[in-house]
Amino acid sequence: MTLKLVPVVVLISGRGSNLQAIIDETRARELPIELRAVISNNPAAPGLGQAQAAGITAQLADHHRFATREEFERALTDAIDVHRPQLVVLAGFMRILGNAFIDHYAGRLMNIHPSLLPQFPGLNTHARALAAGVAEHGATVHFVTRDVDAGPIIIQARVSVRPEDTPNSLATRVLDQEHRIYPLAIRWFAEGRLTVREGEVLLDGRRQPQDQTHVQA
Repeated sequence: MTLKLVPVVVLISGRGSNLQAIIDETRARELPIELRAVISNNPAAPGLGQAQAAGITAQLADHHRFATREEFERALTDAIDVHRPQLVVLAGFMRILGNAFIDHYAGRLMNIHPSLLPQFPGLNTHARALAAGVAEHGATVHFVTRDVDAGPIIIQARVSVRPEDTPNSLATRVLDQEHRIYPLAIRWFAEGRLTVREGEVLLDGRRQPQDQTHVQA
């Protein structure tokens, strides 16, 4: 029996390291998805080249060309919807998205954030974690809602903070975990295993046990 592939569009702004992890897992047939397009708001994003090298449609939606965020997001929505995705993946897409865009993709818009949400939403998470003196840091995959970095959590991975850590060393270990858990969350979605009930993500209809959602590294 041929497995039906879930169509996916990925949005990026930069180097595309999480995009590459998704591409690699797809090539290895670990992800039952079809990467239909990679779209960037940044014409200099290296991830566009990665998409082209992998034979994936690479498109530019430069936000600087639009007078307002609303105009940009309408154009971005049109660019995405041409590909009829069931899932839109934010992989380092460095734009705050408006309510109309988020509502349009409700339940099928996924993001990864480099902290253990709800800790340290926003930018500079690694430096802020070190300044706060936390013992653990990590990454979170979540569904996107109107509240920034506050949507239902799908999976998290934890890393221990070491006494000698700098923001860069901590970021490197967290990024390794991002590359592992983002494809996993996408696979769960594509397999139809995720549901959201009362703001909580269920896997196979059940709350996820602690050792499944938080992985020490």
